[in-house]
Amino acid sequence: MHTALLLDMAADAAPDRLALGGLSDGLTFDETRRRARAGAAWLAGQEGAAVAFLGLNGPTLPLAVFAAGLLGKPFAPLNYRLPNADLNRLVARTAPSVAIVDDDMLARLDPHAGVTVVSRSAFEAACAGPAPDALPDADPDIAVLLFTSGTTGEPKAAILRHANLTSYVISSVEFLGSEEGEAALVSVPPYHIAGISAVLTGVYGGRRIVYLEAFTPEDWVDAAAREEITHAMVVPTMLGAILDILETREESLPALKALSYGGGRMPLPVIERALAMLPHVDFVNAYGLTETSSTISVLGPDDHRMAIYSDDPDAKRRLGSVGRPLPALELEIRDPDGKVLGPNQPGEIYVRGEQVSGEYAHKKMLSDDGWFATNDGGWLDEDGYLFVDGRLDDVIVRGGENMSPGEIEDVLREHPGVADVAVLGVPDDHWGEKVAAVVVAREAAPTPDELAAWVKTRLRSTKTPEVWAFRAALPYNDTGKLLRRQLKAEMSAPPAAA
Repeated sequence: MHTALLLDMAADAAPDRLALGGLSDGLTFDETRRRARAGAAWLAGQEGAAVAFLGLNGPTLPLAVFAAGLLGKPFAPLNYRLPNADLNRLVARTAPSVAIVDDDMLARLDPHAGVTVVSRSAFEAACAGPAPDALPDADPDIAVLLFTSGTTGEPKAAILRHANLTSYVISSVEFLGSEEGEAALVSVPPYHIAGISAVLTGVYGGRRIVYLEAFTPEDWVDAAAREEITHAMVVPTMLGAILDILETREESLPALKALSYGGGRMPLPVIERALAMLPHVDFVNAYGLTETSSTISVLGPDDHRMAIYSDDPDAKRRLGSVGRPLPALELEIRDPDGKVLGPNQPGEIYVRGEQVSGEYAHKKMLSDDGWFATNDGGWLDEDGYLFVDGRLDDVIVRGGENMSPGEIEDVLREHPGVADVAVLGVPDDHWGEKVAAVVVAREAAPTPDELAAWVKTRLRSTKTPEVWAFRAALPYNDTGKLLRRQLKAEMSAPPAAA
């Protein structure tokens, strides 16, 4: 199935329902389809086998996504936050392509062979023109190319085919299941898988999409109130900042019905605070990867409420999970030899299903029988709830014992003097690695001895950090992922010579 068919279905069934933009000036589904077709006709006259996109969020993004899909050209959104040299290397890798670029970003690009650069304003003008009766025949296959963050080297180009994305959408969203008047606020960047899935699931579900160009908590709260936002997705660092603004303003966003979060580990104190402050909101924890076309498991609203209002210790513990796998997927935990593990046994998360691509440019990572190794560590409990420990590369190996940084971080975040923390392994001549903690303290800063005693009373002594550092803030990327490897490199570096 083709991603553009999702828009066709919505436009045929609900042509006059608002699809994109504000309450006062938004586009209907029929107008969105017409503009996407006009944009596709214009792009067909530009040279390039792919469509790159360099720009901020906005209604132009879904128009470009569907225009590229109508032509059978892969859509490649680029990270505008990269330094110019890194950005230009990615642009060159999209060739032969036509690159739609925000007008104020045009100067950032160097000339590249095989890359035709067009301004966003020129594309928008073309979309506002007449829609063609017919478009060139296309044989759609690859829908999206998403470049990974590249924290361990040059970014990889993850390939998502039309079949992967439409399988995810159709299996997880009810067609036109949204009530008329519902609106989703999208503040994740266009080059993140959540930004792409927001386009497709919003259109197929019949929900108006409202974009925030760039996230600030003040702008997010303002837009949510002004546009009567009912649904939104945020990353953990966003949620804490949003709660601060709501508390300061004494607002509760009564129109908001559902808030999903993902993209990084959610500190338990933050989600517990959110549940207490916004009892009318359904919270959902969604875990997924770029290579799996977004979500593969969900912790739903009932699970969140049970964790707060139930005395069942299992229900409370599951607030730290990412819920159960989607019905259309298979998920297993395996040991390093590939053996499938049982409940409560930690290993690597494997997943299989039609939405799973597991593919990069020039490299397929699926096994012969369709399984994808995520490189995430985790375990399943007796009822099938998935607990994610983090990237296997981040596991601390001390004297042959594997330790999850997340487990130690959760304990430290419970300390009233800890605002944020990162735990990692640093080299040790005797044990191989030793546990280090980088702490962001609250006003009453705890001492290392106090924090060490706190951990020892809750975990085995071997999991107590031996190295402590205090900082004003931790490094995160713009999708909320902790840059643990950056911290590890800094903490592992030999001391500078005097």
